[in-house]
Amino acid sequence: MRWQNDVSVGAWLRERLPGSLDVVPGGFEAYARILHPATRERPVGAAWPNDGDEAGWAALEGAEIDAEHTTWATAADAFGRTMHPLAQWHLLVGAPSPYGDGATPRDAAGWRYLDPETGSLHPGQLAHVAGVLARHTTSGQGHAGVWVGWGDLLGRRDAGGQAARYVGDQHTAMLEASRRSIFPRIFRRGAWVPGLLPNEVSAGPFLQLPGREHILFRCDLGEWADPSWPSRVPWAGEHPEWAHGPSLIWPDDRAWAVVSEIDFDSTIVCGSADLIRELVADPGIEALEIPGDAELSWEGDRINRPAE
Repeated sequence: MRWQNDVSVGAWLRERLPGSLDVVPGGFEAYARILHPATRERPVGAAWPNDGDEAGWAALEGAEIDAEHTTWATAADAFGRTMHPLAQWHLLVGAPSPYGDGATPRDAAGWRYLDPETGSLHPGQLAHVAGVLARHTTSGQGHAGVWVGWGDLLGRRDAGGQAARYVGDQHTAMLEASRRSIFPRIFRRGAWVPGLLPNEVSAGPFLQLPGREHILFRCDLGEWADPSWPSRVPWAGEHPEWAHGPSLIWPDDRAWAVVSEIDFDSTIVCGSADLIRELVADPGIEALEIPGDAELSWEGDRINRPAE
């Protein structure tokens, strides 16, 4: 896998946005939503104490805890909610908002549920999905994009110094203005702090999509089919178990595209109807077919939304 500094290879994505789902290119035959796995846990032979029960929590120190990945459908059953393609996690587990209220939802069997990861598909699941994707393209090569906003990827200036490239999309205008002011100039000699990627990557160019910037890489698509891919990506660093997942993947023939939007707890795959049927039928992942104009914001789950 190597850095791709010719970002024009991703122009086709920008040309098809805003398309279906706002963050996914339009024009594909079908779409699937792969739900990121959640985790649930409970003490062995005991129950979780109530919030504020300091003695109860102290008694759990060193206790054995059962923990397992779980599906959204399992959570929906546990909390008496309705599972459907546009379901939203916080509504399935009865949380008052997507941000929660500080408490961890618990079901009647004593499991408490931890939120699915946002912005990235679990490495093992991505490897599983990549195996399916490989059967639906004539290309063995393609591209992957990683969101520039992960703070450890690119180099920066310390002690208030300027980074070579600011990676927070929504604040770009503010920082451009600050660059023109007099005050920041006194800090411009701050030491350069390297990121996980080579310094040349920090200067870009980046693939510009609506509201997002991505670093592009040329890749062998088979790399993603090995669950140990986090140890081999260029941004792995000393702790590959923490490596960020790709935000975008597509093959040279553009037969499909994979989008893990940083604010979503699901990954969207768009492609042929045959590909989507295979993903939905695969017992190794939790995938549901969705329409091309699906509303995946927190307001999209109208079935489990509390009555006003």
